[in-house]
Amino acid sequence: MKKAGFVALIGEPNAGKSTLLNHFVGSKVSIVTHKVQTTRTKIRGIVIEGNSQIVFVDTPGLFKPRRRLDRAMVAAAWGGAADADVIVLLVEAHRGLTDGVERIVRDLSTSSKVRLVVLAINKIDKVKSPVLLSLTKQMNELFSFSKTFLISADRGFGTKDLKLWLANKVPDGPWFYPEDQIADLPMKMIAAEITREKLILRLHQELPYQLTVETENWNDRKDGSVRVDQIIYVSRSGHKGIILGNRGETIKAISIAAREELESFMGRRVHLFCQIKVREKWLNEAERYAEMGLDFNDGN
Repeated sequence: MKKAGFVALIGEPNAGKSTLLNHFVGSKVSIVTHKVQTTRTKIRGIVIEGNSQIVFVDTPGLFKPRRRLDRAMVAAAWGGAADADVIVLLVEAHRGLTDGVERIVRDLSTSSKVRLVVLAINKIDKVKSPVLLSLTKQMNELFSFSKTFLISADRGFGTKDLKLWLANKVPDGPWFYPEDQIADLPMKMIAAEITREKLILRLHQELPYQLTVETENWNDRKDGSVRVDQIIYVSRSGHKGIILGNRGETIKAISIAAREELESFMGRRVHLFCQIKVREKWLNEAERYAEMGLDFNDGN
């Protein structure tokens, strides 16, 4: 009897959701940076464990929204949780029970759609045992978790036990996806996410998160390579100069890094062309939200 189900990974920004997803899938399908709030949409990674197909939903980090984009991201996160068979709440061991974690737990407690909820205390290598025991006790007094796992998504500690438990808990039923498929995101969106990650990593604090990347054209060539044309949208003209850098050196380095990762991911040659456009009001354009997999109306 085959089993298949959806597992939502939720938590505060930077809790390690994307790292855990990529670890389970064995390939990079979600942005991982040291910056917060980097995942903007519900990214599904597909994992086979025995006779079970687990569809992991890596949701945007749950935080207190301030802008339309923030509100749309938080709505996407809760939407992913509501649709899941199992929810995994990731909490950073060294940060402990923050106000943000308490807010998430309160929302879980009042939700009528919540099913199985698992606690995964992540980054356990950063604290000592007494701290872990205390946090485990605190969390389970706040909410009745079905199970608690102590893990390090980055190093792989405890992740196998979590995956096996989840494989056993998903419902009986046919698999949703072919056995060799690892994600249900279109390659156009994965390519845009890879470029956006390289922008965040390269620019550090120089540029706020008011940029987005869209894959405008995708042309498969007869020689097996692919030409990818992307647009980087920024909200201010000053941001364009930052991305270009001196004599175009910054955008060149970003494009090379994105192309190399795309080639590694796809196993084929990639010709990547990026251009930068200033759109002062892109944060209020429904089309941009649709490209990110977000609902513009959720930002109201």
